[in-house]
Amino acid sequence: MKKAWLNAILQRPWLTLLIGVLFIVAAGYGGKYLYFRGDYQVYFAKDNPQLAAFQEMERIFSKNDNASIIIAPKDGNVFSADTLSLIKEMTDQAWQTPYSSRVDSIANFQHTYAEGDDLIVEDLFLDPESMDAEQIEKAKQVALAEPNLVNKLISEKGDVTVINITVQMPDDDKTQAVKDVASYVLDMSAKYTEKYPGHEFYQTGIVFMNHAFASESQKDVETLVPLMFLAIISVLWLLLRSFTGTLSTLIVIITTIVATMGITGWVGIFLSTATVNAPTLIMTLAVADCVHVISSMLFALRQGKSKPDALRFAMERNLMPIFITSATTAIGFLTMNFSDVPVLADLGNVAALGVMLAFLFSVTLLPALLLVLPMRVAAKQSHKDGSMEKFGDWVIANHKKLFPITLVLAVLAVAASFNNHVNDVATEYFNTNTKFRQSTDFQEAHISGMSTIDFAIYADESSALNKPEVLQVVRDFSEWLREQPKVDHVGTISDTFKRLNKNMHSDEQEFYRLPENQELAAQYLLLYEMSLPFGLDLNNQVNLDKSATRIVVTMDNLGSKEFTAFEKQAIAWMQEHGSGLTLKAASPALMFAHIGERNMESMLEGTLLALLLISGLLVFALRSWRMGVISLVPNLLPAGIGFGIWGLYSGQINLGLSVVLTMALGIIVDDTVHFLSKYRHARLEGADAEQAVRYAFTSVGRALWITTLVLVMGFAVLSMSSFALNADMGLLTGIIILVALAVDFLFLPAFLMVFDKKQMKEEKTA
Repeated sequence: MKKAWLNAILQRPWLTLLIGVLFIVAAGYGGKYLYFRGDYQVYFAKDNPQLAAFQEMERIFSKNDNASIIIAPKDGNVFSADTLSLIKEMTDQAWQTPYSSRVDSIANFQHTYAEGDDLIVEDLFLDPESMDAEQIEKAKQVALAEPNLVNKLISEKGDVTVINITVQMPDDDKTQAVKDVASYVLDMSAKYTEKYPGHEFYQTGIVFMNHAFASESQKDVETLVPLMFLAIISVLWLLLRSFTGTLSTLIVIITTIVATMGITGWVGIFLSTATVNAPTLIMTLAVADCVHVISSMLFALRQGKSKPDALRFAMERNLMPIFITSATTAIGFLTMNFSDVPVLADLGNVAALGVMLAFLFSVTLLPALLLVLPMRVAAKQSHKDGSMEKFGDWVIANHKKLFPITLVLAVLAVAASFNNHVNDVATEYFNTNTKFRQSTDFQEAHISGMSTIDFAIYADESSALNKPEVLQVVRDFSEWLREQPKVDHVGTISDTFKRLNKNMHSDEQEFYRLPENQELAAQYLLLYEMSLPFGLDLNNQVNLDKSATRIVVTMDNLGSKEFTAFEKQAIAWMQEHGSGLTLKAASPALMFAHIGERNMESMLEGTLLALLLISGLLVFALRSWRMGVISLVPNLLPAGIGFGIWGLYSGQINLGLSVVLTMALGIIVDDTVHFLSKYRHARLEGADAEQAVRYAFTSVGRALWITTLVLVMGFAVLSMSSFALNADMGLLTGIIILVALAVDFLFLPAFLMVFDKKQMKEEKTA
């Protein structure tokens, strides 16, 4: 069957190319159905419990997707006539933001005070230009004493303020809406930067987090893919020193990407911050198959074979190894379907498809191209004086020293892997050189973190919120929240009730407490709500029948462990003190915290399955249980060592790194399969372990070095992404692939020469 396939290609190369082109055109046509989604909700399945809780809370109260504009006057004083005029103007214009439903700032904060028997509700700063210094100072004192403002819309020092725009985004694809809102806010900021030059503007909030997901992904596509192409061309040209080999490889890479992304469009997978990196991964992995074929062909040409014979030699020697390596790599990517993150599963599926298409094209289009394109035939070489042969001789001569040294280093590195722990910080998904990350860091340093947790307290009857005992629990819970470390602000209806009670008692400070009976509380709240202007009602805090309230907690930008621990503490507090009340928590930050921890657990299950399937394939490919078992050692060690290096370097395992183990496991098998297949071939020909190791280095060592260099460069390019999930994934995978080559070149040969001394001729018929 293998001969029939090879003869068909060698005898009809132009027909092979024609069929390939027709397939690629048909597959690539599906690319027109590709579209991009950049909102954070693509990271969560529709049945995700935290997403469901968040959507339920938005349904009961109101959506709270937001775009925040941070205003920092250079003189450090928000309460100047110039800055207050800026805030007032910008607040008024912010209502024109697409999809906006509410705008909050210190300018339109609904200040309440008593005037005789009347309750006055009005903007804190009605007309800053007409206010004198005394009036501004009085309003400043109100703002800096108001718990609903301090560390939310104004800093404690009064040097930074925030305009918060709440938007009602579409339920499904938010990509265009996010772009519209972000563009409007950025244009507005630019306008006021020019009009009020003494101020700096920063943009944060959920909308700008979504915008950063999309914009940084676009930058990656525009910069990383061309950079990867340049790197591949350079490496292939320098190491293969063959124009035809380099050109043929590039053609296979391009056609693989076109076909893969086209089929992706046909099956309805959309592009996201994860899947936009599929072309870079496919590009990197497709090179490996081509390099093995071309390197073997050049090796045969140097031995004096004709071009057709050299190509036949290369294909016969590499067909099974590159199929097995492609299959194991695809298995590694496919086990990403165990991930609880839909777009990571999509990345795994797209990459697996690309890997298998790369195999298909490398055993059809590539040999056809190599046959029809001119290729300079190298002069016959009978002696071996290459650097790889010399390196192999050095390893053989020092194998008794290398084995214990590499074993000890491996054990120490694996031990360091226990320094790692799962801890996602959503705002740190972006590099410090991105505008969004700089804005969130500024916000956290000067006023508050961007991360929030919404707590909803539910009672079992209408108007329960007006009951003194329920209000007491709400107040106590709010005070407990404020006492917790890392909490910057607590927005609670209990503060409004206390302020109204004080107002209704002639603004006497001793009455700054909760109303004493249900009727008073209900009257105060009704009077207040009737006085509020359109768009500034209490629907974001209280549901329609007054049976539930939402408390919004703004926190430092913490890790996932801290968020989930805080959630558990809050629920435990309510269970102890809030008899008859139910507490639920939800927010994007909490969603990311849970998905990170749950994803690591599910990916461990995927890794075990991948290991089982890959081990079975290796036993089949090497046709030896002993070789299959031996292969497990160099396949598992690189991941352990790589994570050990990461444990010393960082120790933080985020959402992107949680899939590295399964992804890398499929890739690092490649070197082992090629090395062991050549080693076993020599052993079955009667060579001893030392001779077989030398043959493996001679026949495949250079190809392994080239493919590893290309793979490491590919993932190094990915590590340059400003999106930290992709950058960390690329960096750690590159480290593991490099370690895999070191293990296969230093540890594996020594291991074989120490433990594999049994003759294998008797296995030749196996």
